[in-house]
Amino acid sequence: MKPIVQCVPNISEGRDLDAINYITEVLKNQPGFKLISVEPDKDYHRSVITLIGDPEAMIEPLIKFYGRVLEKIDMNKHKGEHPRMGAVDVCPFIPIADVTIEDCVSYAKKLADRVSTLYQIPVFLYAKAAQSEDRTNLPDIRKGEFEGMREKLQDPKWTPDFGPSVMHDTFGVTAIGARIPLIAYNIDLGSDDEKAARFIARAIRQSSGGFAYIQAGPVFLEERGHVQVTMNILDYKKNPMYRIFETVRMEAKRYQIEVTGSEVVGLIPKEALLDSMKYYLKVEQKKFDPEMSMDDLVELSITYLKLRDFEPKKIIEANL
Repeated sequence: MKPIVQCVPNISEGRDLDAINYITEVLKNQPGFKLISVEPDKDYHRSVITLIGDPEAMIEPLIKFYGRVLEKIDMNKHKGEHPRMGAVDVCPFIPIADVTIEDCVSYAKKLADRVSTLYQIPVFLYAKAAQSEDRTNLPDIRKGEFEGMREKLQDPKWTPDFGPSVMHDTFGVTAIGARIPLIAYNIDLGSDDEKAARFIARAIRQSSGGFAYIQAGPVFLEERGHVQVTMNILDYKKNPMYRIFETVRMEAKRYQIEVTGSEVVGLIPKEALLDSMKYYLKVEQKKFDPEMSMDDLVELSITYLKLRDFEPKKIIEANL
């Protein structure tokens, strides 16, 4: 069998749908892999793109994709709620089947070499592809964001892994890496109080004494008129979704705020949902069936985690 990876490039454009369509056109209808979804967000001013399939087949289309992003996105004009340092902010390879994390590191390096050489874009390798410990965590690389990156690159400590040591004037820099599946998860709060969302995020994130493997922060969604606690669950096996969801709900009560919903950005492993449903069904003394259908799993996830805009194709295994 051919190896199967998930690749999730994030671009710093979530408002111009014509530009997004032009950029992602080179990833559509390609042999060897599928473009599963393109998820633009106006408030974050960011689009999350999800590919699944043969990583070798992805490399050339991804190189063209970077070229189209370079054409269309000028970071000097970009403002959004999500931290960012480049027009393609991040591009990870994630092992799914018949492939190791070490293989994904090799694919990340191959893409980084080609992109940096062809477009003169500085590239940092991160997560499992990191060449030094201080580049493992994406927030450490991204610190300073686009506006501070020109000065940051002057520090020898932050010499890019590939490409020039000078920031690209319009593109900025990019991070390409390899990692295990994470869950990009946002919890909606029925309030516009960003200060409360900040305190709630502080209660759950690892860096401020919360849960291990959780990165979290507050954001106000102007389009929806409420705040979110936005997060990455870096290891759902160590800290499952239900634990984070229930903690946020508990912390929100002290501010008289209700959790009104939640969302998954990109795809999610089936196992992550099953683990949480097992918890909720046990609480209600109901039978848990680990072999339940995708439709039943989705229905239960919507009921207990209040997931919105959720359907079977958001689950990794439904796309294999």
